[in-house]
Amino acid sequence: MISLGCPKNTVDAEIMLGQLQAESDVVITNDLEDADVVIVNTCGFIDAAKQESIDTILEVAERKGRGLERLIVTGCMVQKYRTDLQQSIPEIDGFVGLDHLEKITEAVTGVAGDDLAPTRRKMSLRLYEDLPRVLVTGTSHAYLKVSEGCSNPCTFCAIPQMRGKFRSRGIDSLVREAQSLQQQGVLELNLVAQDTTRYGEDLGIQGGLTKLVETLLAETDFRWIRFLYAYPGSLDWSLFELMAREPRFASYVDIPLQHVSSNVLTRMRRPGSPQEYREMISRMRALVPDITLRTTFITGHPGETPKDFGELHDFVEWAQFDNMGAFTYSAQDATLSARMSDTPTPKTAERRRAKLMELQQKIALSRNEQKVGQTFDALITGLCDETENLGFSLYEGRILGQAPEIDGRLLVNDGIDLLPESLPAFARVEITDAHPYDLVGAVVA
Repeated sequence: MISLGCPKNTVDAEIMLGQLQAESDVVITNDLEDADVVIVNTCGFIDAAKQESIDTILEVAERKGRGLERLIVTGCMVQKYRTDLQQSIPEIDGFVGLDHLEKITEAVTGVAGDDLAPTRRKMSLRLYEDLPRVLVTGTSHAYLKVSEGCSNPCTFCAIPQMRGKFRSRGIDSLVREAQSLQQQGVLELNLVAQDTTRYGEDLGIQGGLTKLVETLLAETDFRWIRFLYAYPGSLDWSLFELMAREPRFASYVDIPLQHVSSNVLTRMRRPGSPQEYREMISRMRALVPDITLRTTFITGHPGETPKDFGELHDFVEWAQFDNMGAFTYSAQDATLSARMSDTPTPKTAERRRAKLMELQQKIALSRNEQKVGQTFDALITGLCDETENLGFSLYEGRILGQAPEIDGRLLVNDGIDLLPESLPAFARVEITDAHPYDLVGAVVA
């Protein structure tokens, strides 16, 4: 299985692998050379992600007839571009859409035949509750998908077309799955969704995400519980009050603002204004003084003027985000933004993105340098991939302000003898050096 894209896609991949393991004699391998069947779980969010998915499919397809018997394609691109993929890459033997993850065994074994006739695209409706998962992230962390789909009207985004309208899972179901992950040895639980802060709204639960986290804190023993992807229009301040008083609930917020100019926000159909965003960030830091803030922005959206970008640049300088990503606008099929005029050129969008990231690198380095000399709880995950080229042991992990697979790493080069033999594990680490993305530290306990 080659799974691309976001953590929500990772959960889908784990569910499919769980189905395969439970229903068949299939053996899962991490070695491409050893695989008779390869599943490519695709992402279709932006052009770069779609291109990565296509390149991966083509790379695997070249192995047909040289040990590879079947190539199966799953994920978001199947939901929206199945017919195109089928016509342009005939080496694909089967497709599994987001509503049919349970069909993965039939696709892999070929027992259902190879009928690849185009089907009408459908939006995903399934929630896939209480199904076995094979954890591809190991036991340092796992993702708990609390809802599916999105009902926000963002003009640039095609996710609702692929994953359907927003719908939450029940609290009892989520607690059962979290307890199962804990029994498998998972140390950190990450709550994910397209719109995590709206959790429970469709079920009539007031303050749904706060209630869910409170229940998970009471019913599980995870040392770290964090949530990802806050939407600025569905924030509940009780969540931050809980964060301030519960050390196991990570003081970490990932809130993709996308832009701050009123002009661009209006075109994006995003809530808020520059002043409201400033007040929101100030309030977060007042309620949770040790909070880590992460965001993402889009440059080059239709209608973005030099003045709009200047406002965004000034905002980033003011906000001093701990972590930030920036992406150039990518027109998505059948979205409102794709039909808008006055789109900055790709060169202009990239120049603005680079300028924004240059500023953020300085900010991130400054904020990381403030951590030097301080001691933090850290989750040490194992040997760093670069170790074999260094000639000495270098371990990696994360402090609470570093979300897995998104933010920088903690590199540990001293005090290794204090680590337990079995990793992942928690340790106390003193920060000894800082870089724009990564931290360096020594185990002290």
